[in-house]
Amino acid sequence: MTMELLFAGVAVEAFPGAVEWYSRLFGRAADVVVTDQEIMWRIADTAWLYVIEDAGRAGRSLVTISVSDLDQTVADLDARGISSGRIETVGDAGRKATVTDPEGNSIAFIQVAAA
Repeated sequence: MTMELLFAGVAVEAFPGAVEWYSRLFGRAADVVVTDQEIMWRIADTAWLYVIEDAGRAGRSLVTISVSDLDQTVADLDARGISSGRIETVGDAGRKATVTDPEGNSIAFIQVAAA
């Protein structure tokens, strides 16, 4: 089996507020507006995060995004008004900072330890 592309979804109830929050999270508007209830950001060459209005699933998503410089990512988020709290060490794997959107969805940023 060959996998080529990842789409990770985040369900929200209050879609207009989520559009604003995720635009701040990524520092730009969505790359694709699929419908009035779904938008997408390309976060890597083969990875997309989509936000969809789905009240029944809202607030239960978990997403982790690997970054090359966690300290800079956290500083960038803070500058856009999104606080991650403290950076934590995750065993020998690396470091992680987590943000939570207004509906309770968890978006973690990790910097993998050098091998």
